[in-house]
Amino acid sequence: MPPPRTIVHLDLDAFFASVEQLDDPSLRGRPVVVGGIGRRGVVSTASYEARRFGVHSAMPTARARRLCPAGVFLAPRFDRYAALSEQVFGIYRRYTPLVEPLSLDEAFLDVTASRALHGTGADIARAIKAAVRAECGLAVSAGIAEVKMAAKIATDLGKPDGLVEVPPGGVAAFLAPLPVGRLWGVGEVTEAALRKLGVATIGDLARLPEAALAAALGASHARGLRALALGDDPREVIPDEAARSVGAEDTFGEDLVGRAALERQLLSQAGRVGRRLRAAGLEGHVVTLKVKYADFELVTRRVTLPHPTDDDRAIYEAARAQLERVELARPIRLTGVSVSGFAGPEEREQLGLFPPSVVPRPPEEDRRRRLNAALDALADRFGEGAVTRADLVEGPSRTVRRGGDAPPSDGEDEDG
Repeated sequence: MPPPRTIVHLDLDAFFASVEQLDDPSLRGRPVVVGGIGRRGVVSTASYEARRFGVHSAMPTARARRLCPAGVFLAPRFDRYAALSEQVFGIYRRYTPLVEPLSLDEAFLDVTASRALHGTGADIARAIKAAVRAECGLAVSAGIAEVKMAAKIATDLGKPDGLVEVPPGGVAAFLAPLPVGRLWGVGEVTEAALRKLGVATIGDLARLPEAALAAALGASHARGLRALALGDDPREVIPDEAARSVGAEDTFGEDLVGRAALERQLLSQAGRVGRRLRAAGLEGHVVTLKVKYADFELVTRRVTLPHPTDDDRAIYEAARAQLERVELARPIRLTGVSVSGFAGPEEREQLGLFPPSVVPRPPEEDRRRRLNAALDALADRFGEGAVTRADLVEGPSRTVRRGGDAPPSDGEDEDG
């Protein structure tokens, strides 16, 4: 019989707001709200100081301002958050390769096989928390259990900066006194139906005959919920798959009209995409332009390049050329640039073996690579935006809400 699993759930506390307080010490202890700051904006993250006023994620920013008029409202800096997230996840992978990201700030780890080297689940969680605090300046809450669901609930109960462990064999007892609404799959409608049956806690649900539950919810739903209430959650931790595309997109505070304004946005987005490709060691053949009009009609246009690239300028030129294939007279609320069709190791090795006369590359490629490397080094040292291309600062600045205010559907053409 295999040994009991040890699953660790980790969640960075109020991640976006905590990063802003990390980078600007004057914000520490103050209510900080990160999200769309325009009239269409929604809250992405609220610091714990802001949550005391009732502010929470997915709330319209206008309502958050009414609840917390003294709050500091900031637009997201997703490049900064993504960079810190990568650093944090690198710490996680020191302890196990079985890391399943749920978002930039949340992950499951299966450390069952790591216990012989690193100690108990609690030992590993404490070590990770200390490393994230020391190396990244952030607090991460941890939950430990034999199953994913209980580990996540344990994390939620310990926030902020907590560590809650469910003892081996104790999942059902841990769950029993908790409100039934904490169980995965129990939304408002299901909870109301359960309360009509006298079910208030997870323990109540576990004790309810399955036939009575099936009559109210249906056989399949009843069977699954009752299994969870008993602590039966066999789902494995699934490591993240390789990215299918790398992209960046922005929703504008005010709709844009005209090529010049759109080109400035594409140049910024191409720069972010190029930096992410180089950080990941990827080059791609396919550049996709995404345009969403004010009436929410969405169009995409793509081009396949003869050679894979990770160069900002090449990505920008390819995306800009696709503007010829979209209607520019209509107001546009969002643009995005992404790169896919990644070159495999064999193709990249081939390109490196043959001289330029055999596999011709653009003549300025070496200069661009040196420039990109220098810009990347400056960004790593001083942060995103420390160095900006001259053509980016031309014209009026605009407030934008970058992709990530809503979770991506499948990773395609999304910021991150």
